Amino acid sequence: MTETGIAATPAPGTGVRTGWGAARRRAKAARDQEFTAFVESTGTRLRRSAYLMCRDWHLAQDLTQQTFTRMYAAWERIRDGTNLEAYSRRVLMNAVFDQQRRRSGSEIVLADPPEPPDPARAGTPELRIALVDALARLSVEDRAVLVLRHAEDHSVDTVAAILGLSVSAVKMRNTRALSRLRDLLGDDFPDP
Repeated sequence: MTETGIAATPAPGTGVRTGWGAARRRAKAARDQEFTAFVESTGTRLRRSAYLMCRDWHLAQDLTQQTFTRMYAAWERIRDGTNLEAYSRRVLMNAVFDQQRRRSGSEIVLADPPEPPDPARAGTPELRIALVDALARLSVEDRAVLVLRHAEDHSVDTVAAILGLSVSAVKMRNTRALSRLRDLLGDDFPDP
């Protein structure tokens, strides 16, 4: 009450609404901090998987950013009770598949493939280049199975869940893709 007996109107942004707004800002800051921690812990692995799928570091970075953007939009819904690692892989693979469909009519210009690597030099850069080149010649679906199953070392069940396939379909694709990869690499390539 003022001296005249009339109740004063609270200034805008004060009173009860201020507490509610501050609580929302604190909750958003906590949520953003949680998401940032998730991005920092998984960003490198997702980017590496994206690179193995597309063989372009810039495109891999874009696909990883698309993955995080889509996850941030759904963060409130997925952050509790969801296997975030598997969810992020699924979102990434969907982004890769979408990107491949958009580029399906375009060609990728590659230099001549390197000479088959010397089996005695396993683990050399030449070996890695030969593997990545051979991997790029596979279909995007087969590449996804090999990257998730062997490069990331996920179980067949996990790969099936990430890609939305049956376990038997993952096993079949894995066997077929490994066979095709061996054919592409030739007889001189060392078996793991």
